[in-house]
Parts: sequence; C-alpha cells; structure tokens
Amino acid sequence: MLSIQPKPGSSKGKLEEVTQLLADLKSDLDAKKLSVKQRQQLLEQLKVHGRSVENADPIFTKDGIHTLCRYAFECGNSETSQEALRCIANAQLLVPKTRQILVDLGYAPEAADRLKNETIDDEFLAARILFLMTYETDLDYEKLVAENHLAESINAALTRHAKRYSRSARRLSQMHTSPMDLMALSETLKLLFNITHFYPDISHQFSKSIPHIFKILLRRSIPSPPLQAPVNYLINALINLDLEDNKGQQLEFLGMNAVFPKFDANCNAEKLVNILDSAIVAYTEPELDNIISPVLTLIRRVYEIAPDNVKKYMESLLLPTDDERTRPLGQSDTLSARLLRLSTSAMTPSLRGSISAMMFELSGKDATQFVHNVGYGFASGFLLSNNIQMPENAMEAHATADPEKAIPVNPITGQRLDMESPDQGEPMTQEEKEREAERLFVLFERCVILLAIVFVWLYLRYY
Repeated sequence: MLSIQPKPGSSKGKLEEVTQLLADLKSDLDAKKLSVKQRQQLLEQLKVHGRSVENADPIFTKDGIHTLCRYAFECGNSETSQEALRCIANAQLLVPKTRQILVDLGYAPEAADRLKNETIDDEFLAARILFLMTYETDLDYEKLVAENHLAESINAALTRHAKRYSRSARRLSQMHTSPMDLMALSETLKLLFNITHFYPDISHQFSKSIPHIFKILLRRSIPSPPLQAPVNYLINALINLDLEDNKGQQLEFLGMNAVFPKFDANCNAEKLVNILDSAIVAYTEPELDNIISPVLTLIRRVYEIAPDNVKKYMESLLLPTDDERTRPLGQSDTLSARLLRLSTSAMTPSLRGSISAMMFELSGKDATQFVHNVGYGFASGFLLSNNIQMPENAMEAHATADPEKAIPVNPITGQRLDMESPDQGEPMTQEEKEREAERLFVLFERCVILLAIVFVWLYLRYY
C-alpha cells in the first residue's frame, strides 16, 4: 500500500518536518554525527518554522526547549549556539509558557552568563531572552545579579555602547549605524527597565549606567517620530534609577551628578525638553496620551533634583513667557501653549494631570505662583482636584514676573490687560454682576452634582 506523502508547505507537512528536525537534533547531541554546518542548517530550518505557532507544537514542549537549550548553552560553536538562541527567543515571544520551561530547566543562569560576551549578537539574544523571562515566570533576578553578576554585565554592555558616542568615535564615524547594534542596545535597556521596575531594591546596582545612558541620549539626534527605539528605551531606563546616586555613578571626582555635567549643566534637561517638544508636534493627541508620560516623568524627576540655575532654565523652556501674554495663554504655537492645551484636552485623560502637576512643580508648588504662571483658567481644575487651597488674591489682576514692568494681566486668561480687546458693551452694574456670579455658582453646583451622580453610577456599574 502506497503512503501518501504530505505536500510541501501543508499543515501536516510542517508538523512532520518540525518533529523530524527536533528528532535529528536531539539524537545528534549524543551521536555527534552531523557536521557543524548541518547542525546550523537544521536549526535555521527550525527557526523559520518557529516564527509561527501553527503546526510547530513540538518546539514549544519541554523536550523541544530542552533540546534547543543544550545547543544554545552547551555547544562550543558560537554560530550554532546563536542559531539555537534565536529559536528560543522566538518561542518565548510566541508561547509565554516556554519562559517558565526554560527557568525550570535551570538555564537562566547560563543566559545571564551569555550576556557577559561582548559580541552584539550574544548581547541581543541573551538580553531578549532574559527580558522575556521577566514576565510570567518565578525567576529570581536578585539571585542572577548576586551570583551571575547580571548588573555588571548590563552596565558593561551600556558602557560599550556609550563608547561609540565619544568624540574619537564620531570623528572615525563609528557611531551606532548597524541595526543590530541598535536592537541590542534596545533589548539591554528594556531588560534594565524591567529589572529595576520589578526589583527596586537592586536598582542601585545599575547606577553606573546613568552617565552612559545620558551620553547616548544626548548625542543621538532626535528621530522622526521622536519616541522610537532606542530613544524611548533610553528614557524608560532612567526612570527607575537613582539620579542622585553620585557614589554609584563613580562621579565623585566631578563634584556633581551626571545629570548636570560640568561642561553644560543644562544639556540633558534641554535634550529632554526638545524631545517633548518634538513629540507633541509629531503625534496625535490620543497617541500622546499613551506614549509621552515617561518623558514628562523624567523631566519632573530631573527638575526635582536640579540646581537652582538649571531649574530656572527649565522654567524658561516650559512655562509661558511674558511675550506670550499678548494673547490669552494657550493660544500661541509655543511648547508651553501646546502643553496647556493638552492639560485640558478631552483626548488626553491620562496626560492632563501629569502636565498640570509638572506646571505646578515648575511654579515651586506654590498655588499663587501657579495661577500667575498659567492663568486661573488652566490652574483651577488641578488645584480643586488636588484639594489645594485657592489663593485669596487669585482673581485679582497681577503683574508680570518682572516687578519693574508691573504690567497687569487678566488672572483668568493670563493675557496682559492692555492687550485685551476693548469691551464694546455697556458696563455691568453691581447688581448685574452679583446676579451673574450667582448664576455661575448655581451652574457650578449643578455640574458638581452631575459629576457625583456619574461617578456613583460608574462605581455601581463596574465595581
């Protein structure tokens, strides 16, 4: 009886081929009859099949992962090992249960040790595998840091990347140009972020990388769109680190923090603000609501620890200037105006609070100064929602920051009074003003009651 051979490329054909490839690879682990080239060819074929979950089930079993791990971590040939690592990385990405399988097999320390290698391919693959294992596994990264020197390996990798941005490297055109270099950098930064996020107690182990991350961020041009790899990962990696850890950064001899280097204390803060400015222009408001929060968080952290001269510089970049007060604040095309518009946009519910909080911090966390800087119209919502007492003189016309100019401005809009359009109507009597104030107060009360009803309904509906 003739057997029907499966057609090449059919579902049955793929499953049988995957099964046979793994069987051949497993048997050769002991027999060692295949040449290095043959092993690499088999692993490459398996890698291609493993890019899709369908009919590739044998790869994602304990036996399949074990076979691949033996080639990845016990094989003396680096190219064969890397091919097996690619298969494992694909499996972990597509089938999350394989991450715990690798942990249970005891190969996580070998993956950490592989990150000690200085080759870009090994860095990319090891960092990717370790990053994926930060999810849905019980792997103890504190143990990997203590026993396998994982933090030292990550710090060393970022040091190597930063060297590509030295002045000599720029003269020799040796800066990051290879896609694999940038991919390896991104995976290492993602791994650093997750470790410091899930294990904050060991975040100080990565302080040595702070100067190198800032160096790369400062000397890379802002891409288009701005928050793409590796810029987004550079920013994320800094969020969980102690930016004031001078000792950990080994910068005592500089006499200051790496965030504010001696050659230009403003440079890092300015770069972050420029990234923020470019991002607000490049992305739509719904996109901004999802991706720009890390930039704002880092800017706020930098401002919090900045020396007074850097704080003043950041305020000049982010707060409305006197020149903007020829119009109501928020109506010009400056960064501060765009930020103020976003702080009240219905399309940025997550972003609104962060922007207002940043503006409040830039105002020295002083409610009176906050109202002066952004106008009562933009400040009132934040102050009320955070139970911050409204300044008694908030509704009075106040002067500009320069006491010598003493130009009164509208406390609601922030516009200079002498630049407002003249009122063409009859002035209101005192009685009319009182009636209008009462009407507005009633409307405000009704809005508060309506919001309370909505919140109660949402609570009962979803909780």
